[in-house]
Amino acid sequence: MRRLQEVLRDWEAVIGLEVHTELTTLQTKMFCDCRICHDDPPNTNVCPVCLGLPGALPVPNRRAIEYIVMAGLATNCHIQRHSSFYRKHYFYPDMSKNYQTTQGPVAFCMHGHLDLEVRGQGAQERPDATADKNEDGSYVAPIRILRIHMEEDAAKMVHVGGSEGRITSASESLIDYNRCGTPLIELVTEPDLRTPEEARLFMEKLRRTFMALGISDCSLESGSMRCDGNVSIRRRGTTGFGVKTEMKNLNSFKSLHDALAYEICRQAEVLEAGGAVRQETRHWEPSRRRTMVMRVKETADDYRMYPDPDLAPFDLSDEFVQQCRDRVPELPDARRDRYMAELGLSRKAAEQIAGDPATARFFEQAVRLAPRAASMVANVVVNMLPAMQAVTPEQTASIAELLAAEAITFAQAREVLGLADGTNEDPRRIVDERGLRQSTDADALAKTVDEVLERCPDQVRQYRDGNKKVVGFLVGQCMKASRGTGNPKLFNQLLLKRLST
Repeated sequence: MRRLQEVLRDWEAVIGLEVHTELTTLQTKMFCDCRICHDDPPNTNVCPVCLGLPGALPVPNRRAIEYIVMAGLATNCHIQRHSSFYRKHYFYPDMSKNYQTTQGPVAFCMHGHLDLEVRGQGAQERPDATADKNEDGSYVAPIRILRIHMEEDAAKMVHVGGSEGRITSASESLIDYNRCGTPLIELVTEPDLRTPEEARLFMEKLRRTFMALGISDCSLESGSMRCDGNVSIRRRGTTGFGVKTEMKNLNSFKSLHDALAYEICRQAEVLEAGGAVRQETRHWEPSRRRTMVMRVKETADDYRMYPDPDLAPFDLSDEFVQQCRDRVPELPDARRDRYMAELGLSRKAAEQIAGDPATARFFEQAVRLAPRAASMVANVVVNMLPAMQAVTPEQTASIAELLAAEAITFAQAREVLGLADGTNEDPRRIVDERGLRQSTDADALAKTVDEVLERCPDQVRQYRDGNKKVVGFLVGQCMKASRGTGNPKLFNQLLLKRLST
């Protein structure tokens, strides 16, 4: 298989995504009062409505409608004041009533967009963007969103037996209807994505956005957020669309990128060999790192969609939409920019903190306690806390202030945080009890420097012969002589001063 970058020099990929997100933060299902909890014993959270029994009538979940409107507002969509639910017919055991309640031509949210900032290695996947790239190679890719509509999720099927998970005549298929009826929003993009990296970045940004809204846990591992990718290719310089295939089983950002990359290269090989790409649904197999045919792609006519006679059309008032707008919090991009402008954080640290609501809340609590050490708080949060279990914002603020004052080294900070982790201990007390607080007394440290230089004549000679790296060794000797209580930065300055005379 040819490498992706080589293929993209001759071919242009046309990619669209369909992203399904369960509204897991709701308590009940979309059209009934059954509890949403997929970890409960199978088929315990069910009723006549979500089982599709004759005569059962659905009642829409108001909070679910609020959530989808919030999702639309956060992705710059136009909120449609009038829309309806439709019946989408298909016959499969995971939907016992043989149709899925979804939305028709007009969804709650239509025609939005998200802008992607593509940087680093990912920017190299798109050779045609050179004219629009910044000096560092980055560029902005505007991705249009066709619609975000509401539908109900299907039941979960578990296949038992068979070879390597394949269904055989000896297999059994079990169905758990606990998931059936869970509110699900589907976001459909226009075919504006041009590289697998853009697709990955779009999913990451969408996940951060929905998590900031608090409408879902967005877990790709458990399937509460999942993605299908549609991809076709065309010769560079042409504008027509090729025949697309749809990728399934994309349950991680890496799988999304790798499946699209493989499929782009596969389609290029088929077309360059004189063959034709077929419209079909394909399954990504991570272990084999390849896509496999699942079935021939259905068309919209196959679903025989029509308005659901059991659900009245929706007319959203201006007051309702404004209430949803008022509930939209500060979104990750805006929070990132604020951290950079007001707190002086680096872009990388600001993005990492702003992208996770829990981390952002923790960070802001710590900054309120140590406002003059905001950058150091960010450093601690990003580089030290992932290895800890239960460090508090108060402990984080204390350790950040110690680091900002150069009272301890980063190595000592990790040690102290490890001791404070899971306790109510103040890191400052631990530092003082263990004698870890560094000395910044220049006169006292100068004596240590003189002693070290006297013991290390060979290293002094090497430095004066041009080996500047030896200073690191000498700083280490000073730290050892001071039993870790000397300030390494000050030691370095004193050594350079002594060695230059």
